Amino acid sequence: MNTAENDRRPLRVEEAATLAGIGRGAMYTAVKDGTVPSLRIGRRVLIPRKAFFEWLDGDKAA
Repeated sequence: MNTAENDRRPLRVEEAATLAGIGRGAMYTAVKDGTVPSLRIGRRVLIPRKAFFEWLDGDKAA
């Protein structure tokens, strides 16, 4: 695992988009349709790192 995966802080949508190599709008769409696991706290959308990297690794295997 690299340092980004070991960090326990949730990702912001912009950070997740950069790590996945997609645009911010595409990441918001993936969050909205449930493709990417996320949680909403007030107006903020956060993506748990562990769930994100599991999703990303699973996406690469497909």
